[in-house]
Amino acid sequence: MRILVTGGSGFIGTNLVGHLLGKGMVVLSIDIKEPQNTAHSSVFESVDVREAKALARVFKEFAPTHVVHLAAKTDFNGTSLNDYDVNFLGVQCLIDGLTGCESVERCLFMSSKLVCRTGYQPRSWEDYNPDTVYGQSKADGEKIIRSSRKLKCEWLIGRATSIWGPWFGIPYKPFFLTVAKGRYFHPGRANPPKSYGYVGNTVFQIMRLLEAPREAVHGKPFYLSDYEPCTIRDWANSIAVQLHGRPARTIPDSIMRVAAWGGDCLRKLGCRNLPMTSFRLGNMRADTTIGVSMAATNKLCGPLPYTLESGVRETIRWLREQRLIA
Repeated sequence: MRILVTGGSGFIGTNLVGHLLGKGMVVLSIDIKEPQNTAHSSVFESVDVREAKALARVFKEFAPTHVVHLAAKTDFNGTSLNDYDVNFLGVQCLIDGLTGCESVERCLFMSSKLVCRTGYQPRSWEDYNPDTVYGQSKADGEKIIRSSRKLKCEWLIGRATSIWGPWFGIPYKPFFLTVAKGRYFHPGRANPPKSYGYVGNTVFQIMRLLEAPREAVHGKPFYLSDYEPCTIRDWANSIAVQLHGRPARTIPDSIMRVAAWGGDCLRKLGCRNLPMTSFRLGNMRADTTIGVSMAATNKLCGPLPYTLESGVRETIRWLREQRLIA
């Protein structure tokens, strides 16, 4: 394999590129940002996937056999689709690049479970129902892939769920650090199941999808998550126990609602990335496993290499290496 990773400086991309280099594989990472891990600089090139000519040159010079398309804007700060044009324009430019590159055998396009709102049970893979601009942009990207008549290589779509682990950012890195500092409290008795995934398992699933037989993956979508649902309470307790020897504490719902109201007020004043708002409290209380079936991914990829506890242990180790916790 000669693997081209778009968005290789991002969270999942950094972990994937590190895995590929560790296996001695030939890889090229392209992104508009410098690598988070400076050890990846030797395989990095600054390229914007929205620039068709630059992409065409990369395909011609590197001649990849496989492509993992991770480049995307994933935050919720945008207010219009134009703020997320990389999520659909980037897809179209990549398809154009793939069309002119005969060496490519397979491309995995990374999408998101948020092409459907949390709690929605889609009737089919093409039943989109986003409730955020980000989700709409990823749904538009999927529609471009499915409707394309240019793609000659094998292709598939991966819908990432809530992924966490080394090199992560908002919102799960702040959550992890809040628990590590003893400042996290369970919100009352709420303990809904979540479709979370440790990034080491996500990389494992990506590799299995790149290696699987054509008939098992071509033209198909797969959710990327740990197979067994997790809860925020389980996750926070695992972090707290490994760091402090005791689980996280619980506070009444009423206090959490007041904190969320305060966050809403600050947000209206222009503050961003607040630890608690009504939106985030609602997400904490939501069952995010509805509509997310892991059966196909489980059948194809098999047992995952990391448990919740081992994923937490690896993340703690990374945070200490980064000197983010003691």
